[in-house]
Amino acid sequence: MSYFGTSRFGNIPPVVKNLLIINILLLFGTFAFQRAWGVDLTRLFGLYYFQSEYFRPYQFITHMFMHGGLTHLFFNMFALWIFGKVLEGVWGPKRFFIYYMVTGLGAAALHTFVNWIELSSLQSAATAFSNTPSPELYAEFIKAHVPTPNRQVYDFITRWGYNPNNPEYIRMATAQIQNFVASRLNIPTVGASGAIFGVLLAFGMLFPNTQLMLLFLPIPIKAKYLVIFYAILEIWLGFTQPGSNVAHFAHVGGMLFGFILIKYWSINKKTFY
Repeated sequence: MSYFGTSRFGNIPPVVKNLLIINILLLFGTFAFQRAWGVDLTRLFGLYYFQSEYFRPYQFITHMFMHGGLTHLFFNMFALWIFGKVLEGVWGPKRFFIYYMVTGLGAAALHTFVNWIELSSLQSAATAFSNTPSPELYAEFIKAHVPTPNRQVYDFITRWGYNPNNPEYIRMATAQIQNFVASRLNIPTVGASGAIFGVLLAFGMLFPNTQLMLLFLPIPIKAKYLVIFYAILEIWLGFTQPGSNVAHFAHVGGMLFGFILIKYWSINKKTFY
């Protein structure tokens, strides 16, 4: 068993190097455009749900190069540098680039599918409420679809319960639900995390017994166990934290499509590289 650690920043292979440059430039470009001209690059290049007014098909690609901040960028690019340069060295630039893009697009596809399930349920509940508005249906909607409602929401439900036929309460509740649905439709997804999780999976499959030293937990762990841990964690978080700010099923999608592609490449071969 060998220990896998960081090496010098030199000799970065071309695809990884260009991906690093593009991601870094776009983050700082986002800051600069917002400050100088008030242009929100995230609205242009982040991935929106297909029913959103801001959705554009090209966002399935461009969202992979956008990030929500320096911390988000750092961890994704650090993982890309550590694991991606090894994979590119083994596979070569062309195959690594194909793998990276396929896992990124696969992550976006699964994330969009899960969003469709969640938002279809949300829209159905909103329609049911608008057909027969009542304090009970409003409370059920909040419980099912709003992760952390504030105290004012519960106070509003209590006041409305004393006067359920009040047209002003009905109007306010309907407007609140419509605004909540619209806000969920217009949340952009950004980041290379889906592709990065695909890269992590590939590293674990190529070098399963390589020992990794985690930044936040200085205990060596074999790559295959780290991959299994992250896969289980992301699936669990995806089911237990729907609607969170982290696209857990995008991470799962990157690993899933990476696994499928690697298995496809390995047909009739002893190794997939």
